[in-house]
Amino acid sequence: MSHVHIIGGGLAGLSAAIELAAQARVTVYESGPACGGRARSFHDRSLDARIDNGNHLILSSNDLTFRYLDIIGARHTLTGPGLPIFPYYDLEDSLAWTLRLSKGKLPFWALPGGRRVPGMKLSELTALGRFLRAGDRTTVDTCLSSGQLSRRLLIPFAISVLNTDIHTGSAKLLGNVIRKSLAKGGMACCPWFPAVGLSETLIDPAVAYLRRFHGDVRTGVRISAIEQQNGRATALETGEGRIELGPEDQVIMAVPGPVAQSLLPGLIAPDAFESIANAHFRLPAKVEARGVVAQAGFVGLVGGISEWIFLKGDILSVTVSAANRYADRSNSELLATIWSEIRRALDPVLSQSLPVAMPPSRLVWEKRATFAATPEQNLLRPGARTDLVNLALAGDWTDTGLPSTIEGSIQSGLQAVAALGFRSAAENTGS
Repeated sequence: MSHVHIIGGGLAGLSAAIELAAQARVTVYESGPACGGRARSFHDRSLDARIDNGNHLILSSNDLTFRYLDIIGARHTLTGPGLPIFPYYDLEDSLAWTLRLSKGKLPFWALPGGRRVPGMKLSELTALGRFLRAGDRTTVDTCLSSGQLSRRLLIPFAISVLNTDIHTGSAKLLGNVIRKSLAKGGMACCPWFPAVGLSETLIDPAVAYLRRFHGDVRTGVRISAIEQQNGRATALETGEGRIELGPEDQVIMAVPGPVAQSLLPGLIAPDAFESIANAHFRLPAKVEARGVVAQAGFVGLVGGISEWIFLKGDILSVTVSAANRYADRSNSELLATIWSEIRRALDPVLSQSLPVAMPPSRLVWEKRATFAATPEQNLLRPGARTDLVNLALAGDWTDTGLPSTIEGSIQSGLQAVAALGFRSAAENTGS
């Protein structure tokens, strides 16, 4: 039986591993103390609570993500309203509103009647068509129409999805996300997120699944070099010694782009990155929301620093995408601003008032959270195949046609499996 060595225990590596579990002997090497990469949970001492290093919304159209969850038996760990509803709060206009998408493909939600973006005009929908037709060099801002649909929905959506500002972000990548979600109708856009934590949903069940198939998951093992000979990877260098690769052994490198370049000199990959900041606040007691916010479990914000507020028991978690623009601000200043925005957005919909004084908080920065999703960087993304016949690449920075998302990470793992000649669901993705 072939032995596949997977370098990296993030979502891309785990996606490849579970796809291979019934086809080959699998060993995963993760340099950190636990698997998960940028989608993990951990106990934070300052809050004395378990938190996620980031927040992620999964849409019902993320077919590969749900397939992954079904394989590892973790779909039931998600929570969400079960409907395509998105509560928002506009901080500039002090306005709460809810986007309620039509279940089918026809955008009835855009007609007057309380379900659409307040103040939008039907003519603004032409922007969606421009995104679907966008070319390799087109940026997001050139596709937008002026108006409230752009300000209150499309711009926040673009920044959240691409983790890149609209002036440099790739319209083509955003169009690919729209094609796989909104263009399929509202029921393709139902939001879901982990009820407990990212590790409990995406990581721990995957590791348990691999071990049931006798997969070997080795944490705290860093691959420092890959030896090559005659167009093949022949050995892996680790701090614990050298791992010889046999004639049937294969390798999937599922590490961040800069690490991949250090292991494969000459590899072309994205070299500009964007950060994400996530703020976590621990309250004295569990928060109880009313109305649609209670149904959804989150609120989107417009007109401030904060983008999404997730209500997780006594923890309020806030996501700030494309956070390079706030790099010159101190953590204390950012946390104070975010807390003020939380109070304005949530006080009208909570059963209890939030304290004026900021509760215990933690700001988690992922400095290189994603590649900068610009047209130029998108063209630098390599495919899964490499010049080494027994080595393939995985990672959300590889050429998936999607920005850096959970769905893209999982897709990249499947593409790597297919590149090595194994059965893979990537054969049905058009990749």
